[in-house]
Amino acid sequence: MDESLKRAAREGNTVELYASIQRDGNVMRHIDQMEFVDTPLQIAAAQGCIDFAMETMILKPSFARKLNQEGFSPIHLAVENGHKELALHLMQNDKNLARLKGKRGETVMD
Repeated sequence: MDESLKRAAREGNTVELYASIQRDGNVMRHIDQMEFVDTPLQIAAAQGCIDFAMETMILKPSFARKLNQEGFSPIHLAVENGHKELALHLMQNDKNLARLKGKRGETVMD
């Protein structure tokens, strides 16, 4: 993934998110094609960047179910890092995320 997009996700910079998309209209598709990857949504979830995370989820809903190389989805990362408000926002958009199995088959409810 492009470094500027990673930085934008860490900082919650939605302006740079759209600038990355303008530079490469397929940037999100390329990330989605990888099976296990840190997506911008996972990075934002780990940092607690609610606005960026929700904008990313709107643009690419499939990112909400992707697991990274460690076996964690965005909702797992949000909960693990104490960002409960972000986890609640994610579940408001997709209630089934609470049942999403990650590493060792665990859900955020376990």
